[in-house]
Amino acid sequence: MAAQTRIYRQRIRSVQATKKITRAMELIAASRVVKARKRVEESTPYALALTRACSAVATNSNTDHPLTTERDNPKRAAVLICTSDRGLAGAYSVNAIKKSAELIERLTNEGMEVVAYLVGRKAVSYYRFRRRDFAKEWTGFTDGPDFEIAKEIGDELTSQFIAGSEEGGVDEVHLVYTRFVSMVTQEPQVVRLLPLEVVEGEIDTDGDGKPDSGPLPLYEFEPSADEVLDALLPKYVTARIYNALLQSAASELAARQRAMKSATDNAEDLIKTYTRLANQARQAEITQEISEIVGGASALADAS
Repeated sequence: MAAQTRIYRQRIRSVQATKKITRAMELIAASRVVKARKRVEESTPYALALTRACSAVATNSNTDHPLTTERDNPKRAAVLICTSDRGLAGAYSVNAIKKSAELIERLTNEGMEVVAYLVGRKAVSYYRFRRRDFAKEWTGFTDGPDFEIAKEIGDELTSQFIAGSEEGGVDEVHLVYTRFVSMVTQEPQVVRLLPLEVVEGEIDTDGDGKPDSGPLPLYEFEPSADEVLDALLPKYVTARIYNALLQSAASELAARQRAMKSATDNAEDLIKTYTRLANQARQAEITQEISEIVGGASALADAS
């Protein structure tokens, strides 16, 4: 009985130590997610404005720009997958990888070769463990991305798209990220970045899968639509990628806070359970000792 009581006490101390860690990680994620949400709110209007401007130019002009023109018989597609560098964030990275797997399967069924570009160590580990090929990786910043990283990724994907599949590039560029809806809800999203897909009056600029409401504004292009697109489209790609990275960072922190809150609650339940079991074992030990004393006293009384 004494050995069993010691085991329960050791388990209680172990769970208490784990609880301190999960509680600290919950508080850290809670403090950082506020800043991450603010960065999302600040970057989203700019990304949407650029998307609307590019959509207006592509819709209201007769120019055929390389970044807005559909390729005949596309053969290769790039997929940028945004995950986290660290774990302990619930199913955040898993959901993004599952969404990318569905996209890759669809593109493969359409006869295209898929080239993966990975953001976050979780995606890199997933591909390396399964010995799958990928073109390039970016890691070490997922919970706090900066604009320079987004520009580097955007320049890489844009150059690959401009090159085209005939020269070793790609014909389409897709983005898989997790959109921050609220502290409770984060949704994996798929967006086709290039070529810019526009249907007048049915433009989805916020990535929620639903057309935006309201009429499009009228634009005058100076000096020309071609030059406007040359200036806007690289900025559009970088801004959308940057906003996606910020959305993913906020989603990661919110998912981590929720996961650590659940882990802390489970640790408290375990501590209560082990405490009850330890008390029961201690009570059984005391009862056994009393029984042995009474039995010994009775034996001595009978002997005398």
